[in-house]
Amino acid sequence: MKTKFTAIAASLTFTFAAGAYAQTYPASSGSSGQPSQKQQTEQQYKAAMEKCNGMKDNAKNICKAEADGQKKIAEAQAKMTERDTPRNRLKMEQAKADAQYDVAKERCNDQVGDAKKACNKEAKATRDSTIAQAEKQSQTQTSSGSSAGGSSSAGQAPAPNSGQPPVQSK
Repeated sequence: MKTKFTAIAASLTFTFAAGAYAQTYPASSGSSGQPSQKQQTEQQYKAAMEKCNGMKDNAKNICKAEADGQKKIAEAQAKMTERDTPRNRLKMEQAKADAQYDVAKERCNDQVGDAKKACNKEAKATRDSTIAQAEKQSQTQTSSGSSAGGSSSAGQAPAPNSGQPPVQSK
């Protein structure tokens, strides 16, 4: 129960941070003095880290993990905006999963004993599941329906062996 609450809290934290970012750096049309996306990311990161410096103990570690995660996500988003490819989409999803995992691990440090172990295990399983799902989706996008060898096909129908092209239904 606590791990689900932790995952939900981490998701909400990222949502609110994104909203704060949008308010801090509003889009303006045609402004040549506007900082680049990389500069905005750096400014946001520095501001978040300054906020963290006023905190203590594990709250400070959680705050820093959130700031690091937002920076990694913003960098992956910039790459994806620059060139939208299945690989860059995968890297974006991996950055999100890793950021959520790092925050969840820090939140787990507030617990002790078996609860801490279970929390860490749940966080890792969530990250691994998210990354596996993103990889599966990326393979589907790049292969355009061809079978990917060696990948897990849980939840998918087996590929037909009749030598005829598969029938796709939508």
